Amino acid sequence: MTVINRRHTLGLLAATPFVPARALANVSYQRSEFRDDLSKRFFDLGTVGTFVAYKVDDYLIIASDKVRSGEGRLPASTFKIPNSLIALETGVVEDPDKDVFKWDGVTRSIEAWNKDHTLRSAIAVSAVPVYQEIARRIGPERMQKYLDLFDYGNHDIGGGIDQFWLSGALRIDPVQQIDFVDRLRRGVLPAGKRSQELTRDILPVTKVGDATVRAKSGLLGAEAGKPQLGWMVGWAEKGSQQTVFAMNVDCKEQSHIAARMTVVQQCLTDIVAI
Repeated sequence: MTVINRRHTLGLLAATPFVPARALANVSYQRSEFRDDLSKRFFDLGTVGTFVAYKVDDYLIIASDKVRSGEGRLPASTFKIPNSLIALETGVVEDPDKDVFKWDGVTRSIEAWNKDHTLRSAIAVSAVPVYQEIARRIGPERMQKYLDLFDYGNHDIGGGIDQFWLSGALRIDPVQQIDFVDRLRRGVLPAGKRSQELTRDILPVTKVGDATVRAKSGLLGAEAGKPQLGWMVGWAEKGSQQTVFAMNVDCKEQSHIAARMTVVQQCLTDIVAI
């Protein structure tokens, strides 16, 4: 079993304080490297960002920089991944295709949110109101329990049960994103097998040639119509090769929002992952 021993193996993140690893057996000590050419992808867009990837078969971690790759930020809608898993694990959602969350009748600027949704359709259009309702049904006690169990970011749900990942106290850095997503990919999170399988299954899929990219986007400020930070986290599969990644970018203009997946695909191509 290979695991990302987060700060140990990523000693490459010089700006990030060392955090003792979880007690996990059979830890493989990965190699790591920085790739300045990856930073150029953001420069070419007229903005700044970071890209970190874990090439599973090569035990190789690649980062575009030494600083931003270790900086914690609000996860925005990338939190829909653990939120979905916790909903399934607690029974707030039994079936991601049959349980319906009724539209609350409030017309929002994103048209796809103004309708009833299942968990699968809600994650596909990143429907914030649905996931806020899910979080309220989970409640603070269970939410805190699972963020602690998952060792997700800084574990902090301060700022409101339906706001903590949007405007509250929760912070996660790209390395922590990869650590969490990789454990979900392998099905080794402290949650039921079915819950993890269903969470993997509902993740949006993009085909790139003969590769498959499973990823969730995030856009800080989207619900307020003031985009500030864009995320894309997930993993790419090409044949037997798997690469887990996390990217975030400052969205200074509208084109940067649409460029999130493009930059990810460029960086994955640069490191020969797709």
